[in-house]
Amino acid sequence: MDETGDKVRTSRILWMHRWSPRLLSFRLTRAPGFRFVPGQFARLGLTKANGAPVWRAYSMASANWEDYLEFYSIVVPDGAFTSRLEQLAVGDEVMIESQPFGFFTTNRFADGRDLWLLGTGTGLAPYMAILQDESTWQRFERLILVHCARNGEDLAYRHEIAALRTHPLWGEHGHKLIYQPVATRESLPGALQARIPELLRDGTLESRVGIPLTLENSRIMICGSPEMVHDTHKALMARGFSLSRLAAPAQIAVENAW
Repeated sequence: MDETGDKVRTSRILWMHRWSPRLLSFRLTRAPGFRFVPGQFARLGLTKANGAPVWRAYSMASANWEDYLEFYSIVVPDGAFTSRLEQLAVGDEVMIESQPFGFFTTNRFADGRDLWLLGTGTGLAPYMAILQDESTWQRFERLILVHCARNGEDLAYRHEIAALRTHPLWGEHGHKLIYQPVATRESLPGALQARIPELLRDGTLESRVGIPLTLENSRIMICGSPEMVHDTHKALMARGFSLSRLAAPAQIAVENAW
């Protein structure tokens, strides 16, 4: 990775994987000085045909101890960034700002028993980083990952999520992880079929995983489309849950995935 300025560096693509026609993951080389807290995001840049840069924010999906940075992206038809991104290959260059951003991290919370990770689409990305942080497994008794997508092919990282339970760094705690897939447009074995806010309002989600949401024990992270984040936050607020702030820790943290 070559430095192009105090705030921007040039990274190279190490790996790309297409999950479906509209979803892909990619890895970039990582500068030794780039540090981040799981849940934070980076700003990535590409140069358009006219020479002008276009920037987008992407949460890190890789562990903060890996020597690469992994990102998970939706491909937007005719999108200024992703239409260019999907044409790239291993060895091609991507700009990255030298500092990470964001406060969508577990240190937003006071201690609790259950960590709920509610995500739609590429909102899964920060949770992959959080679940590769050993302290997450040590701090919480149960980790409930709920990933919602349109259909089965969009439920990415399922093999990687299953492998988390046997990782050597926290394998002794592997039983703590509960993964609940949700597909809104397809009936799949083991998956629920409704939007997350609806599953919260009617109690279906808690019934399926066998764990109640409580003010005392639950810490809830919400990441996805703005509509999903708004509706899920609203459903939880109706039950007395509050947005957590560093100065006033509570139960909810939110992040828009785009």
